[in-house]
Amino acid sequence: MKRIIPRLDIKGPNLVKGICFEGNRVLGTANYFSHLYSEEGADEIFFQDTVASLYQRNNLLDILKYSAAKVQIPITVAGGIRTLDDIKDVLRAGADKVAINTAAIKDLNFIKNASKKFGSQCIVASLEIKKINDHFEAWYDYGRENSGKELIEWCNKLLDSGIGEIFLSSVDKDGTGEDFDYSLVDIVTKISNVPVIVCSGSGKKEHVLNLLK
Repeated sequence: MKRIIPRLDIKGPNLVKGICFEGNRVLGTANYFSHLYSEEGADEIFFQDTVASLYQRNNLLDILKYSAAKVQIPITVAGGIRTLDDIKDVLRAGADKVAINTAAIKDLNFIKNASKKFGSQCIVASLEIKKINDHFEAWYDYGRENSGKELIEWCNKLLDSGIGEIFLSSVDKDGTGEDFDYSLVDIVTKISNVPVIVCSGSGKKEHVLNLLK
């Protein structure tokens, strides 16, 4: 199934956007854009708190509650999800799924426990990937820190842990509008037995259409 899922990078109440996860500029309020994208036909919305892991908290609950009441499409929340109680709070506030990156890198058992408690269908592995020399590695904390984990090995561990979906972001391509990193997409889609949502690099309609062929 093909889906169009905007990723909304959020800092405070605002939608922000940068290049390669840096230099974020404010575009407007997150509430406005979540409603706009829903009205324009998005299949789902992905909320990313850009500073949640940095400050060890999730600041999206108020935005999430507002958006969940206004839009009629599924919402995934990422950023600052560190405990099972965090997941419970986000789901109660109106999210359908949570995406986890930093907490999974620090403790893979968190993914296993979350999948068992809430079901794989609402646990998404968020991947922030950079190319280092000739290979891909997983980064975390909104692309600020290198985990040192090689992409294929890390993906396989996540898949074995019970995730229901992968949300794939390329730190190198994000915000550039240069097109997706198809070599990265190819690696992940070939090894994944769950749906893969591809993000980062699209700058025009043709990029998306080519990806969905």
